[in-house]
Amino acid sequence: MNTPLVSVLMTAYNREQYIGEAIESVLAQTLKDFELIIVDDRSIDHTVEIARSYSRDPRVRVYVNERNLGDYPNRNRAAELARGQFLKYLDADDIMYPYCLEIMTEHLTAFGEAAIGIECESEHRWHKPFPLMLSPADAYCEHYFKQGIFSEGPTATIIRTTAFRECGGFAHRRHISDTELWLRIARKRPLVLCCCGLTWWRQHAEQESVSEKADLSVTVNRYLLDVMAVTHKDCPLDLTRQRLVLRKLQRRYLRLIVTAVWHGRLGSALALGRAYVAPAMGQ
Repeated sequence: MNTPLVSVLMTAYNREQYIGEAIESVLAQTLKDFELIIVDDRSIDHTVEIARSYSRDPRVRVYVNERNLGDYPNRNRAAELARGQFLKYLDADDIMYPYCLEIMTEHLTAFGEAAIGIECESEHRWHKPFPLMLSPADAYCEHYFKQGIFSEGPTATIIRTTAFRECGGFAHRRHISDTELWLRIARKRPLVLCCCGLTWWRQHAEQESVSEKADLSVTVNRYLLDVMAVTHKDCPLDLTRQRLVLRKLQRRYLRLIVTAVWHGRLGSALALGRAYVAPAMGQ
């Protein structure tokens, strides 16, 4: 069996309304050297039936988990099944434009030392054509001082399979494990900024990001993740920049606590306050 260039990984749970369009966007790619791995997490609607209707294409493989794994463990399961040189996640409610795989693989291939490519949200402030390779230090500066590039979800990325497996894949922390993995990968390997307009992220009431906005624990966990990232012993930022980022994070987080107190949300203020820490640099 030939090894495909790209493994497109689609994890699904109750996405009967959207998954057909997502699959068709993959099959319409200008780059044909791919496999599409669909891993269903025990859907109770017609998601699996719809996915299997496309398996007449030999590039499409459909799996159903024996039990519900949850978001990030299911993403890891899909990656375990992959045979391609690159991993390209596509959520079952999103789509990729026809040139997506061709452009993203070309961009990452152009820089052999890079481990991950991230679709740029906007091209307006860049003064060079894409693709752009950023060193670990430059990527961290871009994220923490400017655009927040590590906030992009899996649909906006392409990952070198070896780099993903060397890092151990996604942690099992709801809502934040994609950002955590990008930070981990980019600590030691360059990344590539790919041009924008390659994928379309659908927004609707059933997606994870909707519940994230109302979940105070996500705010706390994102703050702690950022503090850990910039104080990690392998953080690519120099000591001065680490301190600048930490102060920036603490000021922004403190404003959230003050706002909660101002509006009488004392329980929220207390929950936020427990995580308000200033760890010693270099830990």
